[in-house]
Amino acid sequence: MRPSQKYDWLPQPENYQWIFVDFQDRRMASRERLLGYILECLNFKVPNPCNLEYFMDEVSDNLHSPTVILLDEIGVGLKRCPQLDDEFWECLRSLATNHTRGNLAFILATHESPIELARNTGHSSPFFNIFGYTATLGALTEAEARELIASSPIAFPEEDVEWILQQSQRLPLLLQILSRERLFSLEDGETDENWREEGLQQIEPFAHLLDIEKD
Repeated sequence: MRPSQKYDWLPQPENYQWIFVDFQDRRMASRERLLGYILECLNFKVPNPCNLEYFMDEVSDNLHSPTVILLDEIGVGLKRCPQLDDEFWECLRSLATNHTRGNLAFILATHESPIELARNTGHSSPFFNIFGYTATLGALTEAEARELIASSPIAFPEEDVEWILQQSQRLPLLLQILSRERLFSLEDGETDENWREEGLQQIEPFAHLLDIEKD
């Protein structure tokens, strides 16, 4: 975290455990690998094989600290991972609502609401009904965007900062991609502007975000 970032938005934040799951990681497509990964992050015993029943028992009996599981690109998991079926999601819902004494929560990152996502991918699990709060992330303010760029370990020339702000429209993902390419070029001692072309190629798959921001 950057020094100026807020960190006291939770009571006793040091007591929280955070687990990040990226469904673009092909290993997370396996139910056994995913359950084992979560148990490992919790410092719980991981059996071989690791089945859903064991996972439920282990987490129910031993989870005593507030824990948040961050599910990134969950749409990929629902569309491409047949092992993550309704039974799997129903068990996660049961853990969060009934068996962990309020110590387990989930945060989803997706392009649509959880209920719509489940419906559009053929899932009917009530897991996706427990998310009562959704937030749409948009562009940063100019001050926030400049602060993010300024966190680079090597300062960028002002003209490059302005170019990054313009091309990214201050969207966090695009800001980070373009800033990363500029940082790499500075670290390599490059004096040309090839990093800009590379940066534009890197953000091309996310061009739809720019269109959404315009709307």
